[in-house]
Amino acid sequence: MTALTPPPLGFPLKLTYGLGSVANGVSAAVMAASVLQLYFNQVIGVPAVWVGAAIMLSLLADVVLDPLIGRWSDHLRSAWGRRHPFMYASALPTAIFFYLLWHAPKGLEPAQTMGLAVLMMIGVRVSVASYEITSTALSPELAPDYDQRTSLLAFRWFFAIGALALITIVLYTVYLRQDAANPLGVLNRERYSQFGAMAAGVMFVCILASSLATHSRIPYLHKPPVTRATPIEVFREIASAATHPGLMVVMAANLLGGTGVGVTSALSNYFYLHLWGLKSQAIGPLASGGLLASIIGIVLAPLISRKFGKKRSMLGLLSVSVLTSMIPIGGWLIGLIPANGSPLIYGLLFTDVMVSAALGLMGVVILTSMVADVADDHSARRGARSEALLFAANGLVPKFTLGFGAFVGGALITYVKFPTHALQGTVDPAIVRHLAELYLPCVAIFNGGSVLALTFYKLDRAAQTHNLERLAEAAALAEQAQVSVGTSPAPQQLS
Repeated sequence: MTALTPPPLGFPLKLTYGLGSVANGVSAAVMAASVLQLYFNQVIGVPAVWVGAAIMLSLLADVVLDPLIGRWSDHLRSAWGRRHPFMYASALPTAIFFYLLWHAPKGLEPAQTMGLAVLMMIGVRVSVASYEITSTALSPELAPDYDQRTSLLAFRWFFAIGALALITIVLYTVYLRQDAANPLGVLNRERYSQFGAMAAGVMFVCILASSLATHSRIPYLHKPPVTRATPIEVFREIASAATHPGLMVVMAANLLGGTGVGVTSALSNYFYLHLWGLKSQAIGPLASGGLLASIIGIVLAPLISRKFGKKRSMLGLLSVSVLTSMIPIGGWLIGLIPANGSPLIYGLLFTDVMVSAALGLMGVVILTSMVADVADDHSARRGARSEALLFAANGLVPKFTLGFGAFVGGALITYVKFPTHALQGTVDPAIVRHLAELYLPCVAIFNGGSVLALTFYKLDRAAQTHNLERLAEAAALAEQAQVSVGTSPAPQQLS
């Protein structure tokens, strides 16, 4: 019996495969430190350093759970394959936990509020991870080609970044808009609750829609052999994946770059409101730069990667990103930026968002494609496919570092003695300046280190071609062995 040949990977499948990442984009936008720190510190009144610690604790839960989800998915044998049971099962818990996060009972003590919030954050993050890890792990099989998978993953990140930008616009221009009907603006607790209900529904629908759209591919995907593993063997398998040389380089880059992003995320709204003097409804439209960036990224990422290779493309994109991200606040500190209220400021901030998002999107598309190459290399070395485990291991680092970045951001806010419940125009300018002076060197060191780490990455197009040949040979041998003992081989997607 020969392996089933899948139909071509056309535009409709790429589009619907990427649609599921809307849930990840919504989660990234609203579960970011920029929103959670503002909400729990300025709206609820919880100390900023507590909020940073709570975000970090919720992310640390993924350090334990994500690899177990990935390993479980890699070895799952079911009528719906290895990935789709997790994808379908994640939809409802994601919506429920996200809804409850913004509907905590009133009258709780700060410590009680934070305890409940940590539980809800963990619930959201684990539920989204159950979808995101397993859905992303489909990419090496859906698109085994070195360049094709970059194109496929571009659609995934197009929806993630686009959703992140769009949901941010909706949050600040619709729900938190400061006007006669909502004089509190970003300090209105009820508006956050209304927004949470809407966003929970969007996440639920997009996860189910994408899972259904890729369901027809199940017969062409790898079916793992029956295995029995002791806890020690499971630990060794996870350790083997996490210590793959290529993955360790990518994880090191994520460790440093993710911390820088986490610090930026934690402080961005503080700078928008108190350094640049923007109203809440002016923050939302800035995110439309992210919508433009998602279009730019989905077009340019595959082209740049094909032209220069993944490693060289990443080094160039990250280097430019480090420099451009420091321009607005750096220019303000040395007096090159006009006074607040000038239209030039808003144009500068919009451009900064668009350029940063475009560079970030192209970088993350290529970086995710690099992890897919690492997954094939690991599978070729071990003789067993462990895509979800590899993606889960890689995904741990940015989650931890975003949490650590949020903690660092909260610590900086506390260190400069930034007041809680602070209305615009009431904060001492010296405090804002001090925060900016501490912020710039932090992100420069972390982001610059990320560039340095990627110089050690080794896998390229030739190595990927060789690994695909080895995987095809191994699959053919397994098929012959199954036929020789009278069993039906599992359908495989080979190239």
